[in-house]
Amino acid sequence: MHKLWVRITFSFLLLMSLLLLVSGFFIAELMKNTYYQIKEKQLAQTAHLVLNAVEMDKTGLQAEDLQNKVIALSSQVQSRLTVINKNGEVLADTEDDPAKMENHAKRPEIQQVLKEHLSSGLSIRYSDTLGYSMMYVAIPIHENNQLAGVMRVSLSIENIEHAIQKLWISIALVLFVAFLLTGLIGMRLAKDISVPIEEMIIVSEKLKEKDYSARVKMKSKGELGQLANAINVLASSLKNQMDKLHENEHRLTGVLANMMSGVLLVNTEGQILLANRAMGKMLGENPRAFSNKHHMEVGRSKELSNLIDHCLKTGHEKRKEVHFYYPKERTVDAHIAPFVRENGEVSGIIVVLHDVTDIRRLEKMRSDFVANVSHELKTPITSLKGFAETLLDGAMEDEELCRNFLTIIYKESDRLHRLIKDILYLSSIEHHGIPLTIEKVNVAEAVLSTAQTIKEGAAKKNLHLNLPEKSDIWIEGEKDRIQQIVLNLLSNAISYTPEGGEISVNIIEQEKDVKLLISDTGIGIAQKELPRIFERFYRVDKARSRSSGGTGLGLAIVKHLVDSQNGKIEVKSVEGVGTTFIVTLPKKQHNDI
Repeated sequence: MHKLWVRITFSFLLLMSLLLLVSGFFIAELMKNTYYQIKEKQLAQTAHLVLNAVEMDKTGLQAEDLQNKVIALSSQVQSRLTVINKNGEVLADTEDDPAKMENHAKRPEIQQVLKEHLSSGLSIRYSDTLGYSMMYVAIPIHENNQLAGVMRVSLSIENIEHAIQKLWISIALVLFVAFLLTGLIGMRLAKDISVPIEEMIIVSEKLKEKDYSARVKMKSKGELGQLANAINVLASSLKNQMDKLHENEHRLTGVLANMMSGVLLVNTEGQILLANRAMGKMLGENPRAFSNKHHMEVGRSKELSNLIDHCLKTGHEKRKEVHFYYPKERTVDAHIAPFVRENGEVSGIIVVLHDVTDIRRLEKMRSDFVANVSHELKTPITSLKGFAETLLDGAMEDEELCRNFLTIIYKESDRLHRLIKDILYLSSIEHHGIPLTIEKVNVAEAVLSTAQTIKEGAAKKNLHLNLPEKSDIWIEGEKDRIQQIVLNLLSNAISYTPEGGEISVNIIEQEKDVKLLISDTGIGIAQKELPRIFERFYRVDKARSRSSGGTGLGLAIVKHLVDSQNGKIEVKSVEGVGTTFIVTLPKKQHNDI
């Protein structure tokens, strides 16, 4: 594609060439006609002069020496003279014998005078006799106020044609020079106009391609300068707006990416336009793969799809708990609302999913905790009330019976006291009511000193206790908490290991932490029970737990004690074979603990 200035210059030159050609032809024709008119007047004047000279002797056309007179006059006027009567017969001629000449009645200039009765006749034509073009001018001859003939004066226009040719050459040169000058001026003007416009076009193309740094650098005046300034202002405004849009987009992307709630944007056709990372995690797929898919393809929940379709049809927001079974079972709080434009038209649906699985699980655990606490408290309180009523009814009179009942009341009250004490202690740990006192602790020494307190219980059941050797394995933590962890785990191992079994305690020192392994050859724990063993009041063997005097809070306390020291606890068990608890404690505690 040619540049703009070339097209403007070409169009300008084409227009100017047409204008100059038309002007040249007009001027040449005007000058030619003017030249012919001047010659016509000159010939007419010559004809009148000759006619007056011929008629001076009053003989007129009947003069015998008319031929000689005309020839004599022709030397003075340098033109061919011809006298013709009203019948068209040639009476006298300066260049030929009148007697030999044909009748001139049909000649145009003669007819204009004789038949049309004009004051003069004019004709320009090629003369076969002479071999070149001639101009003929004829005037009437009157005798006694009657038209008697015609005086004709003719002149060769060969010189006139040469003069006209020179005129054409002059005009052509002038027009060519004018064409060159106007071409140069037009090209300059075209560049002055087109170069800024072309730069503006380039800047506009860059803006279209999202290069908002492009600016019109050429300084122009007038309307082009105003247009260039307007484009620069527009580019600056676009850059600012796009920067704000990108910033808002980044903020929105960051918010959506880090939201714990799943967000889904669905258009009116049910196709997914946007999904954040949390939504992909809930649905078990990469959220980028959701684009342009129908919500039923990725949701895998008929209940959720029905809610979206209902909102699309009615335009009313809905909120309901929905259950997902893939990739794992979970409960979500689904909030579905229409996305409405300024004109009130619904352009899509926004779906926000809150995972309430843990909340519902905690609510269930809280409900179970209340039920368990009530159940645990009910048993000793019922016992206390029953035996107290029995004593009040007269059993106090029997000293032996009274002592037995009081012993039972004491044991139940002690059990009740331990239960309440464990509950309060667990609550204090959960709410960080007991601050962690960081000190240097020798793990091996803490384990061995704690094992001394349970040796008697192990010996009663004939259990073989394997303890680690004395060593210096130091960590940062709280000795009392470490000993309580060991005590609870060993007590559980003794309670759930049959007579003649074996309990082992091992310590493994690693680069950054220490692992404490407590194993037994007890009854073991079923795999389905393992995820819940650290819940409060959760018992694997409820009958044996109560008979052993346990409160069901031991492992829950252990879990919180380990967590309070930035550790972790794991359990591996095979039912009927045994159980191993693995406690991992860091060697260094963080300063914010």
